[in-house]
Amino acid sequence: MTPKPRTVPTELAALAMGVTQATIRKWASRGKLTRHGGPRRAEYDLDELFALARRGETE
Repeated sequence: MTPKPRTVPTELAALAMGVTQATIRKWASRGKLTRHGGPRRAEYDLDELFALARRGETE
């Protein structure tokens, strides 16, 4: 069984990564991040965010 991702809203994802909310949305639209949540509430997996930072793909 796959564990449920630990997700945070766009605002907290941006704070964790040191970028703007627009950048988080851009990364999701480019396929760098998986968008979770419903149509009115985007959320992002913390582990995926940290893996992106470790790979240095935050430009």
